[in-house]
Amino acid sequence: MNRTMLTATNTLSQLQKQMDVISHNIANVDTTGYKAQKATFTDLLVQQFNNQRHAASEVGRLTPNGIRQGTGARLSQIQMVMAQGSIKQTDRELDLAFTKEGQFFRIEVPNDAGTEIQYTRDGAFYLSPTPDNDMMLVTSNGNSVLDENNNRIIITGQPKEYQINENGQITVLMENGISETYYLGVTQIDKPQFLERKGGNLLGLPNNFAELNVDVEDILTDLEGLDRNLISMRQKALEQSNVDLSQEMTDLMQVQRSYQFQSRSINLADQMMGLINGIR
Repeated sequence: MNRTMLTATNTLSQLQKQMDVISHNIANVDTTGYKAQKATFTDLLVQQFNNQRHAASEVGRLTPNGIRQGTGARLSQIQMVMAQGSIKQTDRELDLAFTKEGQFFRIEVPNDAGTEIQYTRDGAFYLSPTPDNDMMLVTSNGNSVLDENNNRIIITGQPKEYQINENGQITVLMENGISETYYLGVTQIDKPQFLERKGGNLLGLPNNFAELNVDVEDILTDLEGLDRNLISMRQKALEQSNVDLSQEMTDLMQVQRSYQFQSRSINLADQMMGLINGIR
């Protein structure tokens, strides 16, 4: 296999990954609180051939000395775009939308070891009955919403009205006139590149997090105490996806053209090798 085929093959596999990222963004253009991803490329190893032994022979040359031949490109990073999405008014009491970037609700999700905490911007919450005939605040997937102490939010009694202020304080007014107060668990994520998508519009720490030699405090901060004043959310509204559909379609067409070009390079290289092998 010649160098042209190697370079094109290396790049094709990486273009396929970029196409998958774009396709995932397009598929979630209507997903509440979804954050788009963007793939960035970097060159693979470049080999240089010096066509002149002595640099003095290249006096007056306008381009760098030597011939550089690359081996393709690869994805350097898939970054999460944390830009704020548009806010849609729903007039539903248990719908919440963050109005600041980087803030996420804490959600309890079951796993093989029991449960773990994951994060979401999707503030469409519901009530689910418990075995004790109480009501528990959950997501649309049935996962428990956590308070600032990472406990499940369980409402006792017959709720009549919900009042949620911009700092995530929930006041539940009961039918008998009594009120209960809860504080939503909110986390500020400063380095989303260390998190991975867990499915269901959730983010979480990777399974190999212990191998990354990074402190959790450097990635995220639970907003508690006085830090709750940093929280900003709106009741009876939902944050829409921040996917720019027109930009994603443009990127998809560019990737498809690049993919076709690399495929054509392989075909041309194969034809050239056929001609050479046919020489007698």
